[in-house]
Amino acid sequence: MSRIAKLFKVKYPIIQAGMVWCSGWKLASAVSNSGGLGLIGAGSMRPDVFREHVQKCKKATDNAFGVNVPLLFKYAEEHMQIIEEEGVPIVFTSAGNPSTWTSWLKARGIIVVHVVPNVKLAKKCVEKGVDAIVCEGFEAGGHNGKDEITSMALIPQVVDAVGHQVPVIAAGGIGDGRAIAAAFALGADGVQIGSRFAVTLESSAHALYKKIVTEVDDSATVLTLKEIVPVRLIKNAFYEQVQQAYANKASIQDLVELLGNGRARKGIFEGNTEDGEVEVGQVSGLIKDIPTVKALMPRLIAEYNAAIAKLSSFD
Repeated sequence: MSRIAKLFKVKYPIIQAGMVWCSGWKLASAVSNSGGLGLIGAGSMRPDVFREHVQKCKKATDNAFGVNVPLLFKYAEEHMQIIEEEGVPIVFTSAGNPSTWTSWLKARGIIVVHVVPNVKLAKKCVEKGVDAIVCEGFEAGGHNGKDEITSMALIPQVVDAVGHQVPVIAAGGIGDGRAIAAAFALGADGVQIGSRFAVTLESSAHALYKKIVTEVDDSATVLTLKEIVPVRLIKNAFYEQVQQAYANKASIQDLVELLGNGRARKGIFEGNTEDGEVEVGQVSGLIKDIPTVKALMPRLIAEYNAAIAKLSSFD
């Protein structure tokens, strides 16, 4: 059993990413009921909505589940209070300083995992006492690290730097069982999967979002808006507006105004796939169906086992 499976008390070391507008209680509980670790994505939820999702998830599964809290989100402090009040056992933090909440959470017996894009931040997280690290490569959808380090390069470097101290979870570009096997070959103790779980029946993303993801090819996504917060999205009418703004030598303030508010909600949750941010990872070219989580999980395991069996020795 991997260190991650032991830490979270799950059958499989597979974590469903806490994605904004996709990861509600239905998705999180379905993943937990299927042997992985489901996460509620708090980053798109007001406090009252977040509490509702936590309570519904507790009723929908007897297995472990957690939440993802972007620390720069304006409701982060209120979410932390709800986490304590509702007895959430596992918290993944991201987009912020791990110093802010790690000790507070651990003092309450909560398992803490932080998401990082490079080795320097991985080391900092270990110094602050996290229980595990998610190292997320450049291939990932949504908000991304500015360093643009791919998973193939990032995973082994993070493993070498901190893997002897805490378990390492690989993320970014993991869309099937072959990629899970590759992540373990690079030294990871578990994987976090986003885009593939975003395009399942239990995901709260809009049907039009799911449909467009199943129709794109390998070159459909791009990382843009690096001057604000780097985001990987599908090229669409909104992206063309961003490109035109760059051509016109837009200032950072111009880009902020173009982005506006609710652009990700529009693209992912409301299904406006032209004017919204259709955030998804580079693995979108692999995604061709919209299964249930119950059907997807054994497929991932079967693909993993087939990949392992296919590997050849050098001698």
